[in-house]
Order: sequence, then structure tokens, then C-alpha cells
Amino acid sequence: MTDFDAIDFFRDNTLVADPYPYFEHLFDQCPVQREPHHDVMMVTGYEEAIEVYRDTAAFSSCNSVTGPFPGFPVPLAGDDVGALIEQHRDELPFSDQLPTLDPPVHTAHRALLMRLITPKRLKENEEFMWRLADRQIDEFVADGQCEFIGDYAQPFAMLVVADLLGVPESDHELFRDRLAGGRRRTGTVGGTGGDGLKHNPLEFLYEQFGMYITERRREPRADVMTGLATATFPDGSVPDVLDVARIAANLFAAGQETTVRLLATALQLIGERPDLQQLLRDQRDRVPNYVEEALRIESPVKGDFRLSRVPVTIGGVEIPAGTTVMVVNGAANRDPRRFENPTEFDVDRANARQHIAFGHGIHTCPGAPLARAEGRVSIERLLDRMRDIRISEAAHGPAGARRYEYAPTYILRGLRALHLEFDPTS
Repeated sequence: MTDFDAIDFFRDNTLVADPYPYFEHLFDQCPVQREPHHDVMMVTGYEEAIEVYRDTAAFSSCNSVTGPFPGFPVPLAGDDVGALIEQHRDELPFSDQLPTLDPPVHTAHRALLMRLITPKRLKENEEFMWRLADRQIDEFVADGQCEFIGDYAQPFAMLVVADLLGVPESDHELFRDRLAGGRRRTGTVGGTGGDGLKHNPLEFLYEQFGMYITERRREPRADVMTGLATATFPDGSVPDVLDVARIAANLFAAGQETTVRLLATALQLIGERPDLQQLLRDQRDRVPNYVEEALRIESPVKGDFRLSRVPVTIGGVEIPAGTTVMVVNGAANRDPRRFENPTEFDVDRANARQHIAFGHGIHTCPGAPLARAEGRVSIERLLDRMRDIRISEAAHGPAGARRYEYAPTYILRGLRALHLEFDPTS
């Protein structure tokens, strides 16, 4: 019997392949449970998670992507640490990124971003997705095999967000070379070569988007990037070029992380379950709910962090001021009080879309509509272009004894590689 209390969730990689027994252990003790190694309050219950996400007065997002590391710059003492958080938040990593901002700064920056993700722009972006999906599949379909994440998911997700933000198509290859390892080379599996990882991705994005914004403010055009460059905050003020570049870079990065992992989970299930694969082939109207259930059963983000400003009670448990809280999306999405038979994948699950894979409240992932559309478009085109999609036994072992490698991180949940075999359609 595993002694889960002895396992350090944040340092021990033994939970990377399958964190769910650990999450169940925490939930069974209490949906709000303090872990012993880093003094983090783990919230594994669905209603409790929603309560934390909604209470932006009691909980700051300043540590949302760092959690217990590297810790807060100064001791957080007293029953109200809000002033200390505001005084020192800029010393925390990623303090200039949208997920770490709190109102009212977050409100202004989020409003600027959401003015760009309009229904009209999303519709135009989906039209681009269909073309891009075919273009991406063309690179490997004749081989009858691929490493799905490197060959399809990563470049597809990246270029979809690039198009949404108005990156000129003439620069798409530059972004792919710098951020996704370049175009797949004949005879390779994975397409993850190149020197893209030698550069700091955020520095590249800030530089590139800063250049676009400066150019469009000087010479406006009838394009999305001009809309980004000329957008104003709700109070009418004009953002600094760097502020706009940061907002664009944040959406660019956030719009890919969840999508790549969603696509990998969706295709892993299709490869493992011929019954599901055939159902989706025959009944394409089932694809949207399939995407939602894939997000629920394997949440791309295991959890988000918050820092309590004041003493607060969640789920009957008192949380002192200055406590690091992890809202464990991957556990809450398997809360049996919300989802019946939560460990089973049910393509017909009526409340699948109630999952919190994209978070909840004011920090709900702005790329959620993109991820849903990308999942639907990708699944449909992959089913159109391939027959008998299956997991490569040479790479992952036989059914019942698969070998999958997951990203070794306590925040993200997803495969590092997914080797597929298939028969191309004529």
C-alpha cells in the first residue's frame, strides 16, 4: 500500500505518470487538505475549487504559476497580508503576465485582450484552422505514421494563435523555427529539431510583437495587428507598447499549452479505443462533447495556485492569511459529488462541460474557445484523412502494457510524445 503522505507531490516524479491515486487520497481525507512537505493547502473538491476561484478578494493570483517555489520574497505575517503582496509582487517570477495579475490591473488588461477575441475574429480564425489542419497533415500523412505532438499538435496550436493575433503568414515559418523546432524533416519522427529552444521564447515574443505594435501605430493597416496596436484600456488610456506585447505574448503562450495537451489526450484515446474512433467517424456531432470529456478526464493543467490575503474558510477548513493554495483542477474534475463514475471516460456525459480544465472565474483561460475549436477541427480532419488510427507498439508497447512518458511538472499534465500509426485515406 502506497504511503501517499510520504510522497512530495512537488518534488517526487513518481506521481508524474499517474497522479490520480494521490488526488483521490487527498480528497478522501478532506477536499481541502494541507500537504506536509511545503505547507500547501490542496483543494481537490469541485465546489471548494469554484469557491476559491471566485473569491478574488481573499485570494491573490500573484503566485498562480509558481506555487510554493521560490516562495514569497518576505515573511507573510499577520491577518491581512494584502499590502505586503502588493508591495513585493513585482519580485515574483512572471509578475508581468496576465495569470498573475489581480484586479483592477487584471481587469484592465483582460478587457483589452477580450476586445480582440471577438466572435467575428474567432470565426475567421476557425476558417484558417481547417486549411492549416490539412496543410499540417500533408507533411506526414503519406508516411502512415507520425509523432503526433511534434508533427501536428505543437505547430498547429502555435500557428492558430499566431493567425488569431494577426501575425502575418509570411512570418509563420519564423515563429515555427524559433518556437516549435522548425518544419518536420523527411525521415525524422517528431519534428522537434532546430535551434528554437536556444532562445528565450518570451524575449522573442516581446520583441516580435513589440515590433508589430510599433509598426502598426506608425502605419495602421486593415488587419488584426492594427486593432491590437490601437486598442485602449477601458478608461480610454493607451497602453505602452510593452504592455500590449505582454498581453499578446500571454495569449500566444496560454493558447498553446492547453491545446497541445488536449489534442494529445484526444488522439491517445482514439488510438486506444477503436470503439470510440468508429463512433466519432460515424457521428461527427459527438465530437464537441468528446472534446469536453477529454478535458475533464485529463485536465491539461493539474492546478492553479493562489495566495490567501486574509483568513478564510473553504469547505469548512480554516485557511490562514499568507497560505499557498493549490486548486487541483485535475482532482476537482473527478469529484464524484459532481461527476458520476468520474474515472470513466463517458463520451455522452451530460455535464462534461462543467469541468474546470480552463480554470474558473476572472482567470478562466482566454484561449478556451480556441482550444475547443482546435480540438473539434483537428479530430474531424484527422478522421477524414486517416483510417485505423492506432498507437505504435514499437514506441509505446502493446495494449495492456503501454509505455507513455508525461511532462515532469507539477502544474501541467500531458504526454511528451505520442507515436501513431494509421492508413492514409485515398
